[in-house]
Amino acid sequence: MRRALLLSVLLLAACGGAPGGEATPPAPPSPPAADAGPETPPVPPEPRPAPALEPARCAPGAGNCAAHTGRVIAIESVDADGDGDLHVITAGGSITAPGITVLDVSKALRPTTDPRPGDRVTGAGPVYRGSFRQRQIEVTTFRVARAPR
Repeated sequence: MRRALLLSVLLLAACGGAPGGEATPPAPPSPPAADAGPETPPVPPEPRPAPALEPARCAPGAGNCAAHTGRVIAIESVDADGDGDLHVITAGGSITAPGITVLDVSKALRPTTDPRPGDRVTGAGPVYRGSFRQRQIEVTTFRVARAPR
C-alpha cells in the first residue's frame, strides 16, 4: 500500500501537479527569433598553399640530364650499398616507372634533415641505372620544400 501511495505521489509530481491540485501554468511563449536571413553554409578552411620551390634545371647543353619536381611518397634513408646517399621516391614524372621518379641524393648533397612524405622536392642531374637496374636521377642539384605540418 505504501509503495502504491509513494508511486502515485511521484507520478503526480512528474506530471507537473502543483500543491493544492492546481495545474502548473504553461510557460509563456518565447518571442519570435530575429530574422537572421537565409542560412549560409559553413566556409571550408583555406587550403594551405604549396611551399615555394624553385625547380632545379639541367645546365644548357647537358647530355643525359633530367630535372624533376614532385611530392615525396617514400624515402630510403639507409642505402643498401652503405655509401650514405639518400633515395627519394616521388610521385610524377616517368624516369623510374610511369608516374614515379627516384632521385639519388649523394651524401654531399644530402640535407641535414631527410625529406618526409608530403614534402616537395626538386632535383636535376644525369640519369643512370641504380643497384636494381632502375633508372634514377643522380642529382647534382637538390632542394626541399617542407610541407606544413
